[in-house]
Amino acid sequence: MKKLSIVALVCLFTTAAKAQSATDSVKQVVNQLFTAMKTADAQLLQQCFADSAVLQTIATNKEGKTIVRNESVAAFAASISKAPVGALDERIEFDMVKTDAALAIVWTPYQFYLNGNFSHCGVNSFQLVRFNGQWKIQYLIDTRRRTGCR
Repeated sequence: MKKLSIVALVCLFTTAAKAQSATDSVKQVVNQLFTAMKTADAQLLQQCFADSAVLQTIATNKEGKTIVRNESVAAFAASISKAPVGALDERIEFDMVKTDAALAIVWTPYQFYLNGNFSHCGVNSFQLVRFNGQWKIQYLIDTRRRTGCR
């Protein structure tokens, strides 16, 4: 009976560790993205994304209508690489991380600082896919505003 209890505990801890490691590994990729931005490291940034990744921003045009802007990972990485190291500081909170098999979703409210000055805030919505045991950002869409920040 004692051996059965030990086996049950080992199984319980192993299951809990696997669930935790999936969440941690998803967060690690998201954090790596923002580290790459802060260090102006285009190569590190590109490693965060799947080959067919989609990047979008929800914005308002001159007429006040909501639009969605698309950007390629390559263009995003190129713009990040031109910034001085430390100039781009996106401070996020992990509000939600959920995983199921090879799919993860992440919701991160943020505040963005440019050269130490507040620029804007919003929310990032990520969808990640686990390819060959590695999480990659497949889809990223965000909002941007200057008021109503947390």
